[in-house]
Parts: sequence; structure tokens; C-alpha cells
Amino acid sequence: MGDTTGKADAASVDPEQVCPIAPVVDIVFSRWTTPILWSLNQYGRQRFVELQRRISTITPKVLTQRLRQLERDGLVVRMYHPEVPPRVEYEISELGRSLAPLFAHLTEWAATNLDRVDQARRDYDSASAG
Repeated sequence: MGDTTGKADAASVDPEQVCPIAPVVDIVFSRWTTPILWSLNQYGRQRFVELQRRISTITPKVLTQRLRQLERDGLVVRMYHPEVPPRVEYEISELGRSLAPLFAHLTEWAATNLDRVDQARRDYDSASAG
């Protein structure tokens, strides 16, 4: 006998149906994506080495992987210039630029609320320690 209430079994519900922004969070907020998009949006077209200098804690391997994924997702455009030596540049796409308002809102939220988050953590930690 099936579910007669019309509700799906909680264990079988697709998380994307429960939270429609989950796929966006997976794409945009995976490790290193935000600093790469921020840098490309802030400073414009850049070569690999320029991005690596600006995001100094990222390894070349990870930067390569993230740039490929961002290109695949349509958020970054890779431009190959067949010169000697060859030159490759990366630029944020129009789709990537469309995230600017989201980043602006998050920047505003961070400026307004991160101190409160830090205080909540200190309060929690001191309560847990006692």
C-alpha cells in the first residue's frame, strides 16, 4: 500500500526539491569558486599566473580543476591565443557576472553580521566548556 496522503516518503525526496537553491550553492560556493569569480569580476581578464598570485593559497592543480569546472558551468570563458609562446586568459562570463548582485548582498550581510556570528561562537564555546 502506498502513501495515501500524497506526500512523498521523506527518505526518498530529492534534496533539490526540498531546497531549490541547493544546486546553486553547490555550483557557486564550492571551495575556491567564490575567490576565482570574485577576482575575475573585480580585476577583469587574467592569465592563470595572475589568478594564482591573487589567490595565493590555491595550488596550480586545484586552480586548473576549478577553472575547468567553471568553464564547463558557463561561469568563466577561457581564451586561447595561438602565439609563441601560447597565451591563455580567463574572463568571467555574462552568466558569471549575473551573480554580482548575489555577491553584493552576501558582502553586505557579512559586514552586518559576521561579528554577531563570531560572538555567538564565543558564547557557545564558553557555555560548552563550562
